[in-house]
Amino acid sequence: MSTHEQYADDLALHAMNALEGEERLALEKHLHECASCRRELEQLRGDTALLAFSASGPKPPLRSRQRLMNAIAQEAHPREVQAPQWWSVVRWLAAAALILMGALLIRQNNLLHERIADLLKQSATQQAQLVQAKEVVATLTAPDAQIVAVVKTNTPPQPQGKAIYVRNRSSLIFIANNMPEPPARKAYELWLIPTKGAPIPAGVFKPDSHGSATVINPPLPAETEAKAFAITVEPEEGSATPTMPILMMGAGE
Repeated sequence: MSTHEQYADDLALHAMNALEGEERLALEKHLHECASCRRELEQLRGDTALLAFSASGPKPPLRSRQRLMNAIAQEAHPREVQAPQWWSVVRWLAAAALILMGALLIRQNNLLHERIADLLKQSATQQAQLVQAKEVVATLTAPDAQIVAVVKTNTPPQPQGKAIYVRNRSSLIFIANNMPEPPARKAYELWLIPTKGAPIPAGVFKPDSHGSATVINPPLPAETEAKAFAITVEPEEGSATPTMPILMMGAGE
């Protein structure tokens, strides 16, 4: 028997990863030197793949199945491991399919959770906007709303503002018109002047290109009685106490 024929008998088992030990090492060394056996091995591996897919996919050509079966039948060394190794290929393919399906299901589940989170976030935002709109309407239409006009103190009353304040809800809406642009890195700050105590910051604002601005429901202490409202120029982040001079002021009715 020639060297080529000696190793050709083991190619079928090696194509199914059933050849082990010294025989596998000897065959791999021979494959390194023998191009003919390498081609034969690749053909047998292709036939094996076609047979594996035949369990769930298109039927492979009969010549491929017969070729592989003939190669196995010609194996000179009987090995009881052949059938288990053949079924291990099928089991491996089934396991790979299950892993792929599981990964797809996890991916779809994550996308669904992200979509639900986005919808909940949108719903919360819309709910907050609705609550704010109801508060604005309630303040503007409250019968006990205190309406205070805030005007410039040392020039004709061109810039003007109106504060609408409901004491029992600590709700305040301020609307300004004809306000000049403040200096660089500065902003206007609205102050609630209580009947007792120090002025309370009531919101920082900058007018738009038309000189208009609004302050809606700034955080204020509960049940604070307002004696007046005033406006000063402060740093953009606001101040804890007014910086003189007071530009505009209006007393409550």
